[in-house]
Amino acid sequence: MKVQIHQADERGKSDLGWLKSAHSFSFSSFYDPQKMGFGMLRVLNDDWVAPGMGFGTHPHQNMEIISIPISGTLEHKDSMGTVSVIEAGDIQVMSAGTGIHHSEINKSKKEPVSFLQIWVIPEEQDVEPRYQQLKLAELLKPNELSQVLSPNEGDPGVWIHQQAYFSMGRFNQETATAYPLKNPEHGVYLFVLEGQVSIEGKTLGRRDAAAISNAESIAFTATDKTEVLLMEIPIR
Repeated sequence: MKVQIHQADERGKSDLGWLKSAHSFSFSSFYDPQKMGFGMLRVLNDDWVAPGMGFGTHPHQNMEIISIPISGTLEHKDSMGTVSVIEAGDIQVMSAGTGIHHSEINKSKKEPVSFLQIWVIPEEQDVEPRYQQLKLAELLKPNELSQVLSPNEGDPGVWIHQQAYFSMGRFNQETATAYPLKNPEHGVYLFVLEGQVSIEGKTLGRRDAAAISNAESIAFTATDKTEVLLMEIPIR
């Protein structure tokens, strides 16, 4: 097993006043040739948006875009006619495919919104654009990893056009967890949302991550009250 630790304070940073972002991988003005993604996982942005502000209408093409609000509310509008509000406890997928325009604006005029924006390179180009949104409360079980995303429309959670599997878990202190990979040729990007975990003798804190490859399964222990996002991704 190969484990590479990505510390939270080593992420790229940007601050536009209304938008504050931490970039796990090269994005926008942040460029690091050693951080161009993890296999098909291309973008992991930790975004904070001021009240009433946001991303105006802009295009995307041939990318699977996943949004997971951490706090606050985000209003989404797109060229398919979708108008929705996502909030903490939701997961949203937009398959850009042949092309789509959308906007994301902080719905609140008083409170900021914090959310993860994740881009996954699709396995198929120029698919028909689509949108999907679900409540995580319908999926998550305490003290275990629960699948929230897969390549299969009939699976629990949302689905995308890539052989990727996302799971989330909320754990009490000293909870040990094992995760068998769906495909041993995949890798796992383990991102700590809150709390602290121990993996392979290494400690990860809030917003730290571990890029894991050459493993058929992984095991970690929550050493504090912890919430994690685990992303199994094709890396070849």
